[in-house]
Amino acid sequence: MRDCNSIYDIPLKDLSGQPIDLGRYKGKYLLIVNTASKCGFTGQYQDLEALYKQYQDKLMVIGTPCNQFGQQEPGTAPEITSFCERNYGVSFVMSEKLKVKGEEQHPLYAWLTKKECNGSKNSTVRWNFQKYLINPEGQIIDYYYSITKPLSIKITKHLK
Repeated sequence: MRDCNSIYDIPLKDLSGQPIDLGRYKGKYLLIVNTASKCGFTGQYQDLEALYKQYQDKLMVIGTPCNQFGQQEPGTAPEITSFCERNYGVSFVMSEKLKVKGEEQHPLYAWLTKKECNGSKNSTVRWNFQKYLINPEGQIIDYYYSITKPLSIKITKHLK
């Protein structure tokens, strides 16, 4: 398997195609969430934004749009950007559309889901709005399924 020692070295682009340097978030928590605009959990964008606003001094939320679950993110990059800003005032980082599972899995999700990469645990992305919390040293704290709300104590207890 490829060298996957640090989450900060994984190449990623935002919705406009510009590089996202994950290294600039060293020293902060990262909450990485696969998102979708047409999902029963889409309303979590509101709480993700609230969480980001409340803890932005020590947290970056990164939304990763994904169309692999029920085709619930069919939009183009401009459509996703417009949807997130218009409906939820999203100001946290949104990446390009990613594949979070399967043969074309993005390296970010390979790192998040494979213990051999992240050094902590294996997981499977089960649905939209699954969350991965990374500590300021770049290590996985835990992952949370879609039903865990962004403002849940399971997540916020690490940020206080």
